Amino acid sequence: MTATAPTDSSPRPAEVPLTLDEAPPRPLGLGDQVALWGNLGISLLLLLTATFVLAPDPTLPALSLAAALTAVVVGAVIGNVLLGLGAVPGAETGAPGMVLLRGMFGRRGSWVPTAFNLAQNIGWAIFEIVIIAESATRLTTPGLRPVWVVAAGVIATVMATRPLGVVRGYLKRIAVWAVLLSTAYLFVRVLGRPLPDFGVGSWRGFWKATDIVIALPISWIPLAADYSRHSRTAKAAFGGAFLGYGAATLAFFSLGVLAYSSFALTAAPGEQVDVIASVLALPVGGLALLILVLDELDEVFANLYSTTMSVQNIRPGLDRRAITVVAGALATALALVLDIVAYEGFLLLIGSVFVPLFAAFAVDYYVLRRGRWDTSADARPRWDMVVPWLAGFVVYQLVNPGIVGWWQQWWVARQADLGFTSPEWASASLVSFLVAAVLALAIGTLRRNR
Repeated sequence: MTATAPTDSSPRPAEVPLTLDEAPPRPLGLGDQVALWGNLGISLLLLLTATFVLAPDPTLPALSLAAALTAVVVGAVIGNVLLGLGAVPGAETGAPGMVLLRGMFGRRGSWVPTAFNLAQNIGWAIFEIVIIAESATRLTTPGLRPVWVVAAGVIATVMATRPLGVVRGYLKRIAVWAVLLSTAYLFVRVLGRPLPDFGVGSWRGFWKATDIVIALPISWIPLAADYSRHSRTAKAAFGGAFLGYGAATLAFFSLGVLAYSSFALTAAPGEQVDVIASVLALPVGGLALLILVLDELDEVFANLYSTTMSVQNIRPGLDRRAITVVAGALATALALVLDIVAYEGFLLLIGSVFVPLFAAFAVDYYVLRRGRWDTSADARPRWDMVVPWLAGFVVYQLVNPGIVGWWQQWWVARQADLGFTSPEWASASLVSFLVAAVLALAIGTLRRNR
């Protein structure tokens, strides 16, 4: 049985069904999805990550402001085209992200990437709760950190029980406008400060910086269909993801790069620039930061909802509300005790699993099968598609071994065994994607010819 998008356009309650046994409603238009992805892309995490765009490799000189901002533009375009392509199959089939992978690996085979996605979703939910709590303590007092952790977890969990209502109500009508105003204010303040010469610095490591920007939209690809399955059309799904997250990527990476560069000019020699503290020091900076902290809740909400969709790939009949409450309680409890900074490297490592997986999926879905995609419980696995996935993953690690100590050391040793040195221009995401895509095309073509 091949999954097709429901065509029933009669009025119905615009909320996600409780189980996967029911067809998804399709209330989300282009504006709804631009608001959704725009809010998901606006994050304090991007302000902090922007510092790595300026200095993507400690062995290389820092990028010039011109090179860093160009990397932001190039990375935003590439990453969000891929994100848009990741959203389209959800709109065309009505299936969530992990259910779509049944078309390659069968139902049980799809449980393997589902396990990675569950770890990724819970991990990022914890990470975002910690960011909210740490930022809120900057505005209040450190003693209230546990209160902010619990508050963030509870609110996000409640939001995740009514996902479409949150998208069409809170995100579209309230959050996006408040965030736009605060972002515009911060841009005006930062651009009013002294900035270094745009040409001073290096272009070496440009593609490594681009890789960092690409990584953010790509990290949402496994989740994209969870939301686009409620899109009215495939075009709206692509446009919403590309325009919404693309605009946010450009805005917040650029703001982070400019803010860090500006504050670094006035910092004492050897002083570490704290972008959040510097924003707080701006006139009305606390209010702007408060709005961004509140907007961070949608990242927690989205990760909890996608956790629910992943669990339902394994147990379709479970009530999503119960799954959401359990996932929210788990993420909140772990945010109280876990050193999430140490876990960040593992989250980035898990993310690298999905770059070559999506490359193989995209070639299979768009080129080889051209949308004829089976997501039923009886879908036949095609295990030869594991080859491009694994090959792309290996290439990714050879180009960028990550920051997890023992894992990085093992792959650096493999680089030495092969006599391989990662070129300065190499982007792990792009090289991995291309290797997996080419192999998937070759394997699929050979299978079809036989």
